[in-house]
Amino acid sequence: MHMTSVQRARVAVAGASGYAGGEFLRIAANHPHLEVGTVTAHSNAGATLGSLHPHLRSLADRVLAPTSVEALAGHDVVVLALPHGASGEIAAQLPDDVLVLDLGADHRLVSAAAWEQFYGTPHAGTWPYGLPELLHVHDGAVTGRQRDALRGATRIAVPGCNVTAVTLGLQPGVAAGLIEPRDVVAVLANGYSGAGKALKAHLLASEALGAAAPYAVGGTHRHIPEIQQNLLTAGADAVTLSFTPTLVPMARGILATATARLVPGADPAAVRDAWAQAYADEPFVHLLPEGQWPSTAMTLGANTALVQVAVDAAAGRVVTVTAIDNLVKGTAGGAVQSLNLALGLPETAGLTTEGVAP
Repeated sequence: MHMTSVQRARVAVAGASGYAGGEFLRIAANHPHLEVGTVTAHSNAGATLGSLHPHLRSLADRVLAPTSVEALAGHDVVVLALPHGASGEIAAQLPDDVLVLDLGADHRLVSAAAWEQFYGTPHAGTWPYGLPELLHVHDGAVTGRQRDALRGATRIAVPGCNVTAVTLGLQPGVAAGLIEPRDVVAVLANGYSGAGKALKAHLLASEALGAAAPYAVGGTHRHIPEIQQNLLTAGADAVTLSFTPTLVPMARGILATATARLVPGADPAAVRDAWAQAYADEPFVHLLPEGQWPSTAMTLGANTALVQVAVDAAAGRVVTVTAIDNLVKGTAGGAVQSLNLALGLPETAGLTTEGVAP
């Protein structure tokens, strides 16, 4: 489906009661080329959208239907905001000419073995990967960006939110051959919405407020193979990654500090130039002025990824810090950006770079 500027695509959202589905609806409600159709849920079927997402005023009266292929049929676009492992079966029953975006992990990984190792279920297959800014490097030269693979796509796997932050932070240095991808360390501060909406004791305010808590420590986080996959696309010969996310008491946001060893003999003065060149023309990924460091507050509600880079000469390492809103650039905004490319719309349609502050 290729749209003209006056057409509107009708979109269904499965899993609309969760954070990711709700955020997609927030963006879609103000998108000039989208019309929200059926919204579905599992345990919340029968409830109004306004009882679960009271901030979505224009959609508050919509009633959530049970999630089924029948409910999702008849739309131009279907967004699957479902638990990992749940989208493959539904997607397989939707027509080939419908644009399907999976906000879950089912179709992100190329390696079936990596999927089975980290997720423990059969691999559903690989779809075009929805990170438009991902650099493609072959024989040391940038040959393109992932947006080229999204134009006209009918199936899109939206990246993990942590993956987006770490990939955008590191890939310019990998592509330029300035950092050693066999020694990458990433430590992230994560808002609680990234853990989903299900009630769990350790996610209660009484447990979380005033505390910072690591999770998936020691190489167990499911986003690790996805980050490795991206950095290989960006030119790495092999990737060794130590990755540790930490929940901190905020609802939204990721602040990713990712470091890697400077390649021996590399010119430290070339580092900033590599990042500046990589993102010079990107509408949503911005290298901040020298000396200004990203904070999650700068990105709240916006589809921006704000990046800064420095060389720690004493440690011989390049340090990158990247801030995103995990629900926008990290999930629903990234999905809309990819959707725009797939439908032939302006990539920035319906998306903002203006954050909400303070």
